[in-house]
Amino acid sequence: MASAEITKLKGLLRAKALPAETTIAERRALMEKLAFRVADDIAVEAVTVNGRAAEWLCAPGADATRVLLYLHGGGYVMGSPNTHRALAGELSRAAQARVLLPDYRLAPEAPFPAAVDDARAAYEWLLAQSGEGQRLAIAGDSAGGGLTVATLIALRDHGVALPRCAVCLSPWSDLACSNASYHTRAAADPMITSADISLMSRTYLNGADAHAPLASPNRASLAGLPPLLIHVGRDEVLLDDAVVLHEAARSAGVDSTLEIWDDMIHVWHAFHPMLPEGRQAIARIGEYLRWQWA
Repeated sequence: MASAEITKLKGLLRAKALPAETTIAERRALMEKLAFRVADDIAVEAVTVNGRAAEWLCAPGADATRVLLYLHGGGYVMGSPNTHRALAGELSRAAQARVLLPDYRLAPEAPFPAAVDDARAAYEWLLAQSGEGQRLAIAGDSAGGGLTVATLIALRDHGVALPRCAVCLSPWSDLACSNASYHTRAAADPMITSADISLMSRTYLNGADAHAPLASPNRASLAGLPPLLIHVGRDEVLLDDAVVLHEAARSAGVDSTLEIWDDMIHVWHAFHPMLPEGRQAIARIGEYLRWQWA
């Protein structure tokens, strides 16, 4: 049975659904306005990574030698360190590691593959500092979840040492938006509509092929990638993106773990201040990362 908190949250999200004609600029402004505050005990430090702004998030007691590169969601058209600072801070706490949160370029100003280029550059910057990929991990939510796998593919194809593991939260990993759950879960999903996600896909791709491996990692060869943990809610249209990603990874010999959370919505982790399941999912990710790094 769904918890009272998730039932209430779904109702709130449906009541505040944006009109289809909402512009990208308006969506960005609203996402920034509604961002949760980072916890008071999380240290936040601005840093420049290859010419791009980024932030270090560090919880008390975090192991400075373990680093999680976190790639925020927002459909490749919105989102920033501000919108994801609270989530990244709690991941630092759960994983007992530092988190680097880069402000990668967004479309339409910087379409595909700018986000992949920036994420790869941020990882290589971390690798140059640590000298050891096994002390690193990559994670991301929604578009950032797909970007996580695209970054791994780009790193692999350029012969760069890969991280110990990666975590994908509700990954948007097929920009063709053709999986069945876009229709079968539409009524259950209070956050993502077909019109919204199609707009974001067109804006980011800017005429590029939606089937390109770095745009839609579900359609890429995933051989040689590090272990994956994939979280997805049963009540989200991206359910099948996550399932197909997991199956493609397993078929390629990747150690992939898929966890489908009943009653959960898109990136429920981000609602951790008000949702117990969000806190539980963050704790699970922290457990996975610590286990991989042990």
